[in-house]
Amino acid sequence: MNNKIYSLVIVGYGGMGSQHGRKLEEVSRIKVTGVYDIKEVRQAEARTKGYKVYEDYQAVLDDPSVDIILIATPNDSHHPITLQALHAGKHVICEKPAMMNSQEVKDVMSASEETGKVFMVHQNRRWDEDYLAIKKLVDEKELGDVFYVETRVHGSRGIPGDWRHDLKHGGGMLLDWGVHLLDRLLILFPEKVTSVYAKLSYILGHEVDDGVKVYLTFEGGRTALMEVGTTNFITLPLWYVTGLNGAAVIEDWDMNGKVAKWDQADTSDAVPIVAGAGLTKTMAPRAENTVSEYPVPRVECDVRDFYYNFIDTIENTAERIVTNEEVLRIMTLMEAVFESDKTGEVVHLNL
Repeated sequence: MNNKIYSLVIVGYGGMGSQHGRKLEEVSRIKVTGVYDIKEVRQAEARTKGYKVYEDYQAVLDDPSVDIILIATPNDSHHPITLQALHAGKHVICEKPAMMNSQEVKDVMSASEETGKVFMVHQNRRWDEDYLAIKKLVDEKELGDVFYVETRVHGSRGIPGDWRHDLKHGGGMLLDWGVHLLDRLLILFPEKVTSVYAKLSYILGHEVDDGVKVYLTFEGGRTALMEVGTTNFITLPLWYVTGLNGAAVIEDWDMNGKVAKWDQADTSDAVPIVAGAGLTKTMAPRAENTVSEYPVPRVECDVRDFYYNFIDTIENTAERIVTNEEVLRIMTLMEAVFESDKTGEVVHLNL
């Protein structure tokens, strides 16, 4: 059994870079040995943690003791930094979105294959409990065949006050949050996407999107709505899922929500009710004894499994959790989202 401890340097020691540092303190097979950031205040912070601080990126690349470079820099820099790292003989963990476009992803995939070094994107939201609970319900057909999913994140604070405002750096909410939600939808419904219709919002007047709505149609006829909003003072649920035999809703990251299942033995006809200014039979509720409700399932999860899988991938002892082919597919899908918003039309795909 290989017990090697791999040396890792964090490049970009902002919010996510420092978060990686904290998470990696509890990962036995990786030791954070250094940091490089273009901002001196972050270099100084890294020194207080006892990390070696590099004077420039080339010094990181030239250090033979470094096994892994973790990239947590603005999105537009991922491509050149990653290529340099791979060709310097380093394995790479890269923050999402992997690159700015699908061609850049292909470049990196080729470089990874050429150098024999592992490149993996940190799709950490695959370890969110809310997603894993929904995946469990779908996979186990607890709701019958699921035919529609809504997944969203809502906030009211606008775009964070940093490079995420800037088009040249790959800012905007599609690349920030949309990449996570789309990634999870493609795992939830493992079939081809046949069409995309999208609308990005620019309510706050920035040059990048402050929100996005994407409607997806899958090969088998299932549909999904993905939504990111930063101007929502009342938030809608993280998840709303409907199947032939029930539905589920998760309101927030505290896992408030419920599952409702229809008793398939119920064959009684609906009794009309007064609804507003009219009468309806179609929208009449089911009798209480024909639908059971219970809390959403809880699922144990630990995002540190990502790092352990990265090491297993290096050592070729396990299948990788986040594949480069998945990353390329997500980037291609996001390009279709941008195209649909620009043209105002449905984009047809075989993706």
